[in-house]
Amino acid sequence: MRPPEPHTHLHPRPQVPLDTVRPDLNALGLDDAAIDKLVGILEAGTGAADPAAGLDALKAALGAGSPAVAELRSLFALCDAHGVSEWVTFDPSIVRGLSYYTGVVFEAFDRKGELRAISGGGRYDRLISDTFGGEPLPAVGFGFGDAVIMELLQSRGLVPEEGSAPGPQALVVATDPALAGHAAAAAAALRKGGVSCDLVLAPKKFKWIFKQADRIRAKHVVLASPDEFEDGGKVAVKRLSDGRQVTVSLGELAGSVDDEVVEAA
Repeated sequence: MRPPEPHTHLHPRPQVPLDTVRPDLNALGLDDAAIDKLVGILEAGTGAADPAAGLDALKAALGAGSPAVAELRSLFALCDAHGVSEWVTFDPSIVRGLSYYTGVVFEAFDRKGELRAISGGGRYDRLISDTFGGEPLPAVGFGFGDAVIMELLQSRGLVPEEGSAPGPQALVVATDPALAGHAAAAAAALRKGGVSCDLVLAPKKFKWIFKQADRIRAKHVVLASPDEFEDGGKVAVKRLSDGRQVTVSLGELAGSVDDEVVEAA
């Protein structure tokens, strides 16, 4: 993954003067004090490279015990674990589907801010049950436009010819649900080292893992397993061409997978 560009011009969002919006907010029943508080949250968070400033403003407005702030902090902690925090900002101005979203909502844009939203969605824990009946089912989903994606890929020269796209160099799998975060950190270490990989966090049998690796044409399987984790937070790397396997630390992981030959430990 290439280093991200600075957190500027993330997306073209039109700016409406506050003087134009304030009468509309007053008409909805908000007094000037509430409007000033809302504006403070928006100004502190929108477009900030560090989400902490926006979250602190939100905490000050909603109170220290706010479950919304806790959920957002948890989300950004997971982004750190996955190694994608440099690609994520906190934008309190995003509003989507208030009738059914129950948690964090999000939108994705190209870094140069040249196109409209590539995708958008969020968390909805009651949409399926309210629509089809039964118990509430936690879910996250998003919608995207293929026209926007194709326009972006074409502008970057990233549309491969049919049948020419290679598979990932590695498939990273957590063999124990408790090690999902460790597997995510392993995938992040690989990508930081320039190694492409797919990440599977759901528990899978070994037969499925190696069939999946063959299907996506991966050259290595990286297993986040309890034995290796207890040995100093390591992972197992299995080369599929000859079945040789080594145990390495996350710091050594990218080099061991990227090499044509994995030396035995």
